Amino acid sequence: MFKQTAAITAMNIRSIPQRLGMSLAAIVSIAFVVGVLLAFMAMANGFRATVSGTGAEDVAVMLRAGSQAELNSNMSRDDVLLVERGPGIAAGGNGAPVTSAELYVIVDGKKRGSGTDANLPLRGVGPEGPQMRAGFTMTEGRMFEPGAAELIVGEGVIREFSGFELGEEIRLGTNTWRVVGVFSTGGTVFDSEIWSEIGVLQNLYSRGSSVQSMRAQMTSPEAIEELQAYVENEPRLNLDVQSEKEFLASQAGGTVTLIKFLGWPLAVAMAIGALAGAWNTMYSSVDARTKEIATLRAIGFSGFSAFLGTMIESLALAILGGILGAAAAYLLFDGISASTLGGGFTQVVFSFAVTPASLIAAMILAIIVGFLAGFFPAMRAARVPLLAVHQD
Repeated sequence: MFKQTAAITAMNIRSIPQRLGMSLAAIVSIAFVVGVLLAFMAMANGFRATVSGTGAEDVAVMLRAGSQAELNSNMSRDDVLLVERGPGIAAGGNGAPVTSAELYVIVDGKKRGSGTDANLPLRGVGPEGPQMRAGFTMTEGRMFEPGAAELIVGEGVIREFSGFELGEEIRLGTNTWRVVGVFSTGGTVFDSEIWSEIGVLQNLYSRGSSVQSMRAQMTSPEAIEELQAYVENEPRLNLDVQSEKEFLASQAGGTVTLIKFLGWPLAVAMAIGALAGAWNTMYSSVDARTKEIATLRAIGFSGFSAFLGTMIESLALAILGGILGAAAAYLLFDGISASTLGGGFTQVVFSFAVTPASLIAAMILAIIVGFLAGFFPAMRAARVPLLAVHQD
């Protein structure tokens, strides 16, 4: 059976040049399916890695209870002071708790590629804010001065938005700022932010002493449970407490799901079209070789070997299309920079990532298309009547 299948498969492959146009159409259509799916998956993977991969398990994030994002939250100065008395918070060199009360406002930025306006986060931080972001480094310029209308800008903002270069003066809202530094946190979501001194931001945006979120450096990841218990039992506090890693992962979930919700249906719809094309190709392949198949059947080849040979041809075309689409998606999309709306209603800059898992998923889809496209033509090949050898 194996020899018979190999012989029929070789005959099928050798006859492909006779149907080169239709075979190439099937390969290219499957390549488009794989390429489109991988483009959406690369976008989702890159966004998730940027947002979910950010954050520490030993840093607690506190927002007003029920707030879905920092923009919806509000905390008073009394809230901040009460939290600083909580258990499990690490102490700095001066013995004070390591915390960062922060303000989060939305400003407009102009995208380099399209020239359109998009929301960017302007975050007011205190002295402890930068050191609570793992990997924080100043790559250009210097930190902002307390009391000055100065900004430091994440590398992601510099890459995707114009007007934030070092030394530039930029008007955000009704205020004029000077960019004095560029920072990096190693490609995390914080690279998509603009930072200023919190006191200046509170004053210019008339926020008084209120903030929207608070971070606390804990002595260990387990210490967050102690702080959660303290906040729940303190009647003057109405806050949600979670690790920074959990908080940012929750912010990423909705966008990742939306991207995949758009990508998979589009890929499946295209796969149906590719299936129709590949199906026609395989039926034409069987029809063109009816006499050859009948002759082989007459000299003892089984119908099952004819079935397998046709299926292998169909799967081979699908795999070629899958490899072509995967290679194109990797070369075109892997590592390219983009930005999209994140959980905080602001742009998040990220890089597309074509991962092994997404490549496997796309190739499985290509193989499914090849299997379905070849099954019924293969059934026809298996049932070619022996009398067909006598037909003109």
